[in-house]
Amino acid sequence: SHKRDNRQPITTMKFVPIAVTALFARSAAAFSPIKPSFGTRGVAAAASAARASSTHLNANVLKLSDPAEQLLNNVDVFIFDCDGVIWRGDSLIPGIPETLAKLRALGKKMYFVTNNSTKSRAGYKKKFDSLGLDVPPEEIFSSSFAAAAYLEQTKFKETGKKVYVIGEVGIIEELDLINVPYLGGPADSGKQPDMGPGGKLIVDEDVGAVIVGFDRMVNYYKIQYAQLCINENTDCEFIATNLDAVTHLTDAQEWAGNGSMVGAIKGCTGVEPTVVGKPSPLMIDYLETKLGLDRSKICMVGDRLDTDVLFGTDNGLQSLLVLSGVTTEQKLLSPENSITPDYYADTINDFFQEPKAGATVEGSWTGAAWSAGS
Repeated sequence: SHKRDNRQPITTMKFVPIAVTALFARSAAAFSPIKPSFGTRGVAAAASAARASSTHLNANVLKLSDPAEQLLNNVDVFIFDCDGVIWRGDSLIPGIPETLAKLRALGKKMYFVTNNSTKSRAGYKKKFDSLGLDVPPEEIFSSSFAAAAYLEQTKFKETGKKVYVIGEVGIIEELDLINVPYLGGPADSGKQPDMGPGGKLIVDEDVGAVIVGFDRMVNYYKIQYAQLCINENTDCEFIATNLDAVTHLTDAQEWAGNGSMVGAIKGCTGVEPTVVGKPSPLMIDYLETKLGLDRSKICMVGDRLDTDVLFGTDNGLQSLLVLSGVTTEQKLLSPENSITPDYYADTINDFFQEPKAGATVEGSWTGAAWSAGS
C-alpha cells in the first residue's frame, strides 16, 4: 500500500455542469464543495452564551411580523430544509400541508433540500407520500444525491476506483444509479476487525474515495476501514455528506448527527473532508443554472444556523430561520452568534399570519387574500 504523505486538505474546485443520467431525470450543475474548519467550542464561550438573557439579546434579526410585505412579495422560490421545518423525526409539524398548499396557490416554487443522507431521492419521495404531502420528485434533493453528483462531476467512474461507504441505504441507492462500485455501508454493520495478536484489517487498494454519511450502525470496523483507505490508498478522497452536529431521529430529543461520524474519521486521518451538502452551493447552482431562477428572489428556510442560514447568506439568497427545529431564539439572538438570517419565525405557518400591530401593510396582500389562497 502507499502511505499518504500530504496531510493538507485538497483544494476546493469549481466544476462545469454535466448531466447525471439517473432517477427522475436528475442532473447536477456546477458547484463547489467546501472544506470545513472543525473548531472546538470553548468553555468560556459556552458559559458566556449560557449567561445571555433576554435583556442582552442581539436585535439585528427581525421576527417575521408582516409576512406579505417582508417575505411573500419579494420571494418567488422557497428552498425548505426538511427535518425541523417540515417534520420532526417521523412526525409532520402541524399546519404544514395547509401552508404549502397556500404557497403553491400563490404561484411560489418550492424545493426541499435535506442534509440527511439515509434516504435517496426515491426514499424521500416515499416519506413525503407517507406524511400526506404531495411533493413532486423533482423538487426533492438529498445529500446522498449530492455525493453521487459530486462523483459524476469529478468523473470518478472513469478512474476505475471504488467507494467505501460509511452510511445507510440512501448513499448506496444513489451510487447504484450512477453505476459506481462501492464497499461498506449496511453490509459492514455487523463486522468486527481482528484485534487479537497480529490482527489487522486488509482493505481494498482500489478504494479511491470514502463517503461518510449519517450511519445509525456505525462501528469500529467501518472507522478502521475508512481511515486505512484515506491514510494508505493513493489519492483516496474523503467526502462528507454534511457536518450536522445533531439530527431529529425522533420528535422527543436531539440525536448525534453526521458531524460526529465525520469527526471520527477526521480525527484519525488528519484530513479535512470535501463537504457536498449544505452549505455547499450545489443545490443553488443547480436551481439557478438549470431552471433559470433569479437568486435574489430565492429564500432559504431552515432550522440550523451553520448549514441552512449559512447556505443562504453565503450564496446570495434571502434567508429565514424557523424555531421549530434545533435552534432556539436565545441562541439565534445571542451576541455570540454571528450567522444572522433576514428574518425568523416560529414555524413556516407564520408566513400566513395576520400582520402584527404596528406593521405597515402595502399592496394587495391582505388577510382575505391569504384565506382565498388556502
